[in-house]
Amino acid sequence: MSLLTRLRRRHGFGVLAIALAGVLGCAPAAQACTSFLIRTSDGGAVYGRTMEFGFKLDSDAIVIPRQFALAASGPDGKPGAMAWKSKYAATGLNAFGLPVVTDGVNEKGLAGGILYFPDYVGYADPAKADPAKSLAPWDVLTWVLTNFATVAEVKAGLAGISVVNVKQATMGITPPFHYTIHDASGASLVIEPVDGVLKVYDNPFGVMTNAPTFDWHLTNLKNYVKLSAANAAPLQIEGQTIASFGQGSGLLGIPGDPTPPSRFIRALGYAVSAEKKPSGIESVRLAEHIANNFDIPVGWIRADKGDNKDLEYTQWTSVADLTNKRYYVKTYDDQVLRSIDLMSFDLDAKSVATAPLKPQMAPPALAFPKP
Repeated sequence: MSLLTRLRRRHGFGVLAIALAGVLGCAPAAQACTSFLIRTSDGGAVYGRTMEFGFKLDSDAIVIPRQFALAASGPDGKPGAMAWKSKYAATGLNAFGLPVVTDGVNEKGLAGGILYFPDYVGYADPAKADPAKSLAPWDVLTWVLTNFATVAEVKAGLAGISVVNVKQATMGITPPFHYTIHDASGASLVIEPVDGVLKVYDNPFGVMTNAPTFDWHLTNLKNYVKLSAANAAPLQIEGQTIASFGQGSGLLGIPGDPTPPSRFIRALGYAVSAEKKPSGIESVRLAEHIANNFDIPVGWIRADKGDNKDLEYTQWTSVADLTNKRYYVKTYDDQVLRSIDLMSFDLDAKSVATAPLKPQMAPPALAFPKP
């Protein structure tokens, strides 16, 4: 089901970007986002992720055209000095109906997402950073997708850029973010603001979750060197053969809990073991199946035993076909995957296009032929 017929125009991107800073600053910790990349059989790549929060994000799909004026947000909700015009068009999902990309893909097949990074994030001091090269945490992904075509270009473009500590006035906090970036070749990058600087990692696995830092997750892989999609061979002891109960013995002991380190291991296991399919809907559906394993229903995780509000859950799941520049999404209330064909738009339009997701709770009825 396409979103194209429901797109409408909205203006005022810069003002609404500043407004989003306040909204995101009020957000409770969202620590269950999972992202991954799978390679296709024809050399392409497909990116998938889940988005978790404890209250409704009311996300819309958006398309940002080329040559659209954008500006970073500065301290105290004021516009920042850093401004640019989009070189490339991009599509993705926003929050609260505002045209701000939290996840998406651009016309060159560069894709990425914002994920929560609590307790380990450390932004630069805006008073010490160059205002003309300073981005608020929520600016980074939009800046990346509208300016660059490849992971290599992103790495080069980050030189001199600061992600600054911009607090939300009412809550007095800055949302803790880190970023996953992928391009059409399958190259991946992780960007983490730590101790006032940007730590940039090549990511050969294409997987990312939340805290701790990305290099810690790589070290943690050493605890799982014997995991395999292939069944374990029977054990021979004292002339006796001990075989497993059934299929999947190579994955015995893989962590099943929803903590970020455990989800990282599971996502990597799925991504590297899944049989490759051609670019297009087959690989998109494969990514969807992988993402389904990280779906969190309301109430499964709670801050404490008595917590019955702000329960974190999977608000939406997205998949991006980096070869065909198609972006797909399904929501908690509507598990039908819907699509945006970025290349079918007027990429030189003068305004941002948006489309509400409008979930349909009731499953569509099967159509039976008339006798």
